[in-house]
Amino acid sequence: MRYSCLFSQTNKTALHDTESVNARLLTQAGFVDQEMAGVYTWLPLGLSVMKNVEQIVREEMNKLGASEIFMPSLQPKEYWDITNRWNNVDILFKIQSQTEKQYALGASHEEVVTPLVQKFVHSYRDLPAVVYQINTKFRDELRAKSGVLRGREFRMKDMYSFHATQEDLTVFYERVLRAYVDVFSRCGLNVKVVQASGGIFTQNPSHEFQAITSAGEDVIVACEKCEFGQNSEVATVQENNACPMCGAKLFKTKGVEVGNIFDLGTKYSDAFDLNFSTEDGQRKRVLMGCYGIGTTRLIGAIVEASHDEKGIIWPKSVAPYPIHLVSLNAKDSVVTDQVYATASALYDECTSAGIEIFWDDRADVSAGEKFADADLIGIPLRLVISERTLRENAVEWKERYLSESKQVSLENIREEVELFIHEPS
Repeated sequence: MRYSCLFSQTNKTALHDTESVNARLLTQAGFVDQEMAGVYTWLPLGLSVMKNVEQIVREEMNKLGASEIFMPSLQPKEYWDITNRWNNVDILFKIQSQTEKQYALGASHEEVVTPLVQKFVHSYRDLPAVVYQINTKFRDELRAKSGVLRGREFRMKDMYSFHATQEDLTVFYERVLRAYVDVFSRCGLNVKVVQASGGIFTQNPSHEFQAITSAGEDVIVACEKCEFGQNSEVATVQENNACPMCGAKLFKTKGVEVGNIFDLGTKYSDAFDLNFSTEDGQRKRVLMGCYGIGTTRLIGAIVEASHDEKGIIWPKSVAPYPIHLVSLNAKDSVVTDQVYATASALYDECTSAGIEIFWDDRADVSAGEKFADADLIGIPLRLVISERTLRENAVEWKERYLSESKQVSLENIREEVELFIHEPS
């Protein structure tokens, strides 16, 4: 992508009502545009990050053997009446059509997925069954805040599992827990697994996944080494105690919830009369689990946890592009043309090799502004071609999280770039 062709642009002026780091940086860097409180347009760079995050989530869910589906966001009131949640979920958006029928905009999809599965699950042979989707959710938050961390419209992966026995559900629940740890690790987050209550979904115990960041709304007691954590409101351990899992020291910190998993038991199968036939012909209730990751919320958490005073520092796994190529004008127009031609050749070579690269090819922008934009946007590797680098037949190489740069010869740059892209973060 050439910067000169990019739809969105950076904006150095902070919005007056941006109360969080992720809101300020994502807006200034041109990743999102706020439509209204809690509702954002995801611009090209932001959409690229969203796709990368959701692809990581998709890959890990597929490893579990789950089938991806896509459920409607417009849901009939009758289903919410069946589960007794129409009048008991205060964040539910409710709408009435011109035929006077009432609907909910999907805050959650238990009311859709349970009757859906009822059409396909009849016998123990049909179980376990696992489906997931990545979809847009709607929640009528009284005070949408913290940028994309708490929105009224947001993206989410929700997965639902259906089981014949508690043992089978427990085994799968533990597999999902490990898969979630892998998802967040791949996204570059330090996440703690925190036991918590099920809230509006179930009274059964559940687990939250808390990304460690000072922007968090929750206070947790967490381990210095492993992923153990407990919400301070229900903690059975204290700061400076030994971790019950690995023995390391516990500390108190703030976290942002980026995922949760629930053992739903028979809450929704009771409501919808979801049963299956056992091998000996008995009829039993299907057991359910549900597992959520707020994918846009996850992006906000990454920004909160990975930034500096200059801008965002994206992990390679989710960055909109791995490489940010910058070509700098010279005082001599002939040299400027040489710089541009060299940068263009490198851009074409990388693009032809399948290497995604973001080239700041703007002709009327100063070097200082280009560097400031590169730091603000936060792409992992910046390559600079200038009059000075041409004299040395080299490219300036600077990784976003490092303060120092180095020179890499033009002859070796393509090979070095490929190594950088494929080496672990």
